Amino acid sequence: MEKAAQAIPYCVGKWLPSDQAILNKWLENLIEEVDGKESTDGVDEVDAADEGLEIVGLQPPVRALKVLIETDSEVNMFFHQMFRQIPAKDPTCKPQVRNYRMMLRLINRIMTKAPEFNGSDLVGFPINAILNWPMGTTGGFAAFLNGKVNAHFKNILNHWAIFLKSEESCYVLTTDENGWLGPNAMAHPQMQNFAIDFVCDPSQPHYGFKSWDDFFTREFRKGIRPVASPDDPQVIVNACESAPFNIQTNVRRRDRFWIKSQPYSINFMLANDPLAEQFVGGTVYQAFLNAFSYHRWHSPVDGTIVKAYVQDGSYYSEAQSEKGDPAGPNNSQGYITEVATRGIIFIEADNPKIGLMCFIAVGMAEVSTCEITVFDGQHVQKGQQIGMFHFGGSTHCLVFRKDVNLTFDLHGQTPGLEAHNIPVKAKIAMVQ
Repeated sequence: MEKAAQAIPYCVGKWLPSDQAILNKWLENLIEEVDGKESTDGVDEVDAADEGLEIVGLQPPVRALKVLIETDSEVNMFFHQMFRQIPAKDPTCKPQVRNYRMMLRLINRIMTKAPEFNGSDLVGFPINAILNWPMGTTGGFAAFLNGKVNAHFKNILNHWAIFLKSEESCYVLTTDENGWLGPNAMAHPQMQNFAIDFVCDPSQPHYGFKSWDDFFTREFRKGIRPVASPDDPQVIVNACESAPFNIQTNVRRRDRFWIKSQPYSINFMLANDPLAEQFVGGTVYQAFLNAFSYHRWHSPVDGTIVKAYVQDGSYYSEAQSEKGDPAGPNNSQGYITEVATRGIIFIEADNPKIGLMCFIAVGMAEVSTCEITVFDGQHVQKGQQIGMFHFGGSTHCLVFRKDVNLTFDLHGQTPGLEAHNIPVKAKIAMVQ
């Protein structure tokens, strides 16, 4: 008798469904689309004789990953181990992706698909869904921290980005029952006043959006998100439309960020930047963005951009302390601030009580494209746009120095996975 499906916390900032059975059904349908022999009840292990066999129709960056797996001994070992270490049965008693060849076929199919909204069953991180179990294994932990593997996934994601910026990706932007502009999506609290809140034209096809990415990076209409206390330099505003995840004080220069509690490690978060030393003993505020969030970033203070850059990192690494947990990617949000691709923006606040602070935009899974829209030496006003995420869900941090005395206003919430969005540019803290 098959066990009941397991309800789990939403994975990756509510970009994957809370019911594992929904995720399994989506994956089953994708496997049927590729029509491969290596299916849910297929082989668990790729025979050595099959390793070099061609997989017809692979996109160039997916084919390149296949070559890496089959020619690099270390990577080959990892990609065998990660699938061998998956439990024979997942919590729904239904094993699915069981070897790297099927993984490649499924990733290849994603290259011409946009994140879909299917009724109340959201699968916005399709590659993460494919890797959901193997990335939580010991082999997966090693593979997705490997520099060569991450370089190839970067190329894959860049290739997918071309499709997501094309008109072809608009096929999911419809007013059909299950379209992103349809009744089910618009019933979500963050979407109910969509045409009023966001710059769009409902009279045009796809509401005037030219691509999935155009829809994803949509802007609020003027006045929808006013800046809290624009003339009060003591007030710090929310840099993203996001839900509070964690606040840590007295953060260390280096810490064991990979353990269950995932303490922040300032040097690694800030990529060993020389400015990191100023934040030892300071405060980190982290919040996450979900599938329906506005995905542009805004300056939390008036100040001058001291330094801004994107730090390359991992794409599908999750804390090994979460292995075997289908909610691991979500629960790894503290961990990925040290290892994932991230945009780092140092701001010297005009208010000397704040001084140097840092905004970190952290890419999660597919969403590792961080676009910075400000430059070194530029003066920004509180609430001014400083960048954006592309293609999916994400998380961000505000980092303050040790001597900054902060009182946070989380709008009556406790930080954690159950928190709700605080509007961008709303007050989140006061400096004393």
